[in-house]
Amino acid sequence: MLQLRALISGYVQGVCFRYYAVQKANDLGLKGFVKNLANGRVEVVAQGNKIALLQLLEWLQKGPSGASVEGVESEWGEAGKKFSEFSVKY
Repeated sequence: MLQLRALISGYVQGVCFRYYAVQKANDLGLKGFVKNLANGRVEVVAQGNKIALLQLLEWLQKGPSGASVEGVESEWGEAGKKFSEFSVKY
C-alpha cells in the first residue's frame, strides 16, 4: 500500500476543500485525512493503490469549484500508520 502526502496552496481554505476532498477520497476507496494548516495551505495524507492516489492527486490540482489551487507539493512513500477511514483532522 502506498501513501501520498500533498500540500495544496492557493485559495483553498473556506471553500469546502476538506469536505470535497473527503468525498473524493471515499469515492476512490482511500484512507487518511485532510486538514487545514495555519499557513493557509491544506494537507492531505492518503493511503491506497497507486491508480486511486494518482486520481486523487489530479483532483487536488483543481480542487472544488470555489477553490483556486496555485500549487501542489507531493511526497510518495510506503504507508506507515494505517488509517481506518478518510476524515477531516482538526
